[in-house]
Amino acid sequence: MPSSSNLNNSTVFFEGKFIPFDQAKISIMTHAFLYGTSVFEGIRAYWNEKEEQLYIFRALEHFQRLHLSAKILRMEIKYSPEELVLMTKQLLKHNKPREDMYIRPIVYKAGMRIGPALLNNPDEFCLFSVPMGDYIDTNKGVSVTVSNWRRVEDNAIPARAKIAGSYVNTALAKTDALLSNFADAIVLDEDGHVAEGSAMNLFIVRNGKLITNHVTDNILEGITRSTIIDIAEKELGLKVQERSIDRTELYIADEMFFCGTGAQISPITSVDYHSIGSGEVGEITKKLQNIYFAVVKNQIPKYSEWSVPVF
Repeated sequence: MPSSSNLNNSTVFFEGKFIPFDQAKISIMTHAFLYGTSVFEGIRAYWNEKEEQLYIFRALEHFQRLHLSAKILRMEIKYSPEELVLMTKQLLKHNKPREDMYIRPIVYKAGMRIGPALLNNPDEFCLFSVPMGDYIDTNKGVSVTVSNWRRVEDNAIPARAKIAGSYVNTALAKTDALLSNFADAIVLDEDGHVAEGSAMNLFIVRNGKLITNHVTDNILEGITRSTIIDIAEKELGLKVQERSIDRTELYIADEMFFCGTGAQISPITSVDYHSIGSGEVGEITKKLQNIYFAVVKNQIPKYSEWSVPVF
């Protein structure tokens, strides 16, 4: 997991310039702090030891999504997605990491005033990077639970935008799962259908088919999710169904896994004490993991366009 202790000697981009981490400060009256009015992305960069190269994975797509999230919150970003990719490369060159990294760009309402309105409220931008390993153990399956908390609805706080304030929903679901000795949670929508994990998309396998939700099922339009759909179809010849998933389908699935920038591909072997399949990591999940981790380290040439070299 990222830690602020890893940032102490690093450079960050803050309100228009590269500065030391300890100089990047906001006021306690900053609108984003008071009301959660910021949007963000989580991006990974993977260290390829053989090439001694750091590759940012699908950087452009992440920054394009950041622009869409900002649009929903009536924000304007001063920099194009392409400029943000170059800025990220520059930041990583400053910090010279030789390990996997997590990158967090944030667009936030910077006005210092009381009142939640988004209008006439200036926007600012910051960017930092920090070392990051596995968010969830990707080598063995985890046990999860279906949360009592429901996923936020599109006409309340849209899940397709990575809005900081909406992650209170994530925090509640994740914390309750941890307190009940589960690794994470699966959250339903208000209709009782499966939405996603606490902060990651979800796939199940049934009868050799890979199944995931529609993007209209109150989920984040995941970039890792779209990556998995591509490699499942092209590399494994799997049929991928996008449809609503019932809660009880979770209990009878053959395989299941979370996916996301943080989660990567994280196998699930138990839901509410129901074993998934054999109770071990499934073969399709293992194959997808192997391909995915090769792709993100730029080890499969036909996917090289997804990887941005830093050095």
